[in-house]
Amino acid sequence: MPDESAVRGMTSPESVRVPGDKSITHRLLLMAALAPGASEVAGALTSLDARSTAAVLRRLGVSVSPLRAGSLVRVVGRPQFRPFDGSLHCGNSGTTARLLLGILASQSITATVTGDRSLRQRPMARITDPLSQMGARIRPPGGDRLPITIAGGSLRALRHIMPVSSAQVKGCLLFAGLAGGVPVALREPNGLSRDHTERLLRAFGYRVATEDGWIAFEPTGRLEPFRAEVPGDASSAAFLVGYALLASGGPLRISSVGLNPTRTHYLEVLRRMGAAITVEADEAMHGEPVGDIIASPGMLRGVVVAREEIPSLIDEIPMLAVLASQAEGTTVFHDVGELRVKESDRLGLLAHNLGILGADAQVVGDDLVVQGSDRPLRGLVRTEGDHRLAMAFSVLGAARGGQVEVDDLACSAVSFPGFPQLLARLARSSR
Repeated sequence: MPDESAVRGMTSPESVRVPGDKSITHRLLLMAALAPGASEVAGALTSLDARSTAAVLRRLGVSVSPLRAGSLVRVVGRPQFRPFDGSLHCGNSGTTARLLLGILASQSITATVTGDRSLRQRPMARITDPLSQMGARIRPPGGDRLPITIAGGSLRALRHIMPVSSAQVKGCLLFAGLAGGVPVALREPNGLSRDHTERLLRAFGYRVATEDGWIAFEPTGRLEPFRAEVPGDASSAAFLVGYALLASGGPLRISSVGLNPTRTHYLEVLRRMGAAITVEADEAMHGEPVGDIIASPGMLRGVVVAREEIPSLIDEIPMLAVLASQAEGTTVFHDVGELRVKESDRLGLLAHNLGILGADAQVVGDDLVVQGSDRPLRGLVRTEGDHRLAMAFSVLGAARGGQVEVDDLACSAVSFPGFPQLLARLARSSR
C-alpha cells in the first residue's frame, strides 16, 4: 500500500488510502515463513514493526525480500528454522515477539527473544505459562519480561482460559498449535479480540470453531506457498476518520480498508456518538472483508463504552478519547486497564495529555472518563514514543486548528509510514 504518496485524485469525496494492515502483515509473513516454498505478499505494511518481523525471520534462515511500499514481498519458507548465534530483536513490536515465541515453541532450536526498552516492560507470562504447559522450555521459568530464552520441540495439546482477551496471546497459542501440529482450545474472558489468525487459518483449511465461548483449533489443514494481498489497516484508518469528523472540509473516503468486524467496532461507537459514517463493502481477501469508509464532519455527543466492547477497540481508544474531548457531554470507557501495558502507559498518558491541553479527563480505577468541551486546546503532548498517542493528538491539532504540539510524531512510522505528510496534505486541502 502507498504511504505518504497515498492521497488519490482530489474528487468529492476526497479519497485516500492507508498502508497495509499491520496485524495481517505480521501473520502472513510468519505463515509464509512456515510454508515449504516461495510465497508472495502484496500490499504489506512497510513500517518499523513489520520490518522487525522480517528481520527476525531472516536471522532464522528464512529468505524475505526487502519491505518497500508498492512492492511484492517474496518469502521462501523453511518449516524448520536454522540455529543462529545471538538473539532475536523484535524492536518495539509486541506482535512480533509474542507470535514468534508461539512458533519457536515447536522448533528444535534454542532462541532468545528480546526487544527495545518499551517492549522489555510488557507482560509475557500470559504466553510463557501456556507455552510451558504445551512442552516448551522457557528461561527464566515463568518469565514475564523479555529477554526470554525458549527451547522448542514436540508439543502437547492445550486447553487454556486466557487471563485477558488479547489477539496477540490468542495468536501466539494458535500459531504454536499450527507449527506444532497439535489441537488448541482457548477461552477469552471478556469478549472476543480481533480474529485475523482464525480467519487466515481457516483459509488454509484448518478447522477453527467457536462455540460456548471457546475457540477450538484442529491441525486439519496444510500450509502451502501462497500469494496474498494485505488490505488497508483499519486501525490506521481510524485516525483519518477522526480527522474527517473534526475537520471543517467535506467528506473523506478511505478506500480498500479491511472491514473485519473485530477491527471496526470503533465505527459503531462513533455512530452512537452521532458521526456521519458509511461503509461500502467490496470483496474478501483470505477471509478478510474489504471496502471503503466515508466520514463527514459533524457534531459528536458523549457515550458509554462498555467493558465487553474494549477487546475489539483497544488500539482505537486513543483516537476515540481525543474525539470525546470535542463531543458534547461525558464519555466513559469502562475497564481499559490493559492500556497501561501497551507501548506506553496509554491510559495515564491519555488523561495527562488531555489535561495538559485544557480538557477534562480522569482515570477512575480502570475506567477513563472524558468530559467534552468546545474550548480551544493548546499545549505540548508527551507521547513516550507511542505511535497511537502521537497520531491521535496530531489529528486534534490539525483538524481543529488548536495549538497542539506533539513531542515525537516521527514514532508514527511504527505503524503508519508517511502519516505526518498525509495529515499535513489533508489539512492544506481543507483550507
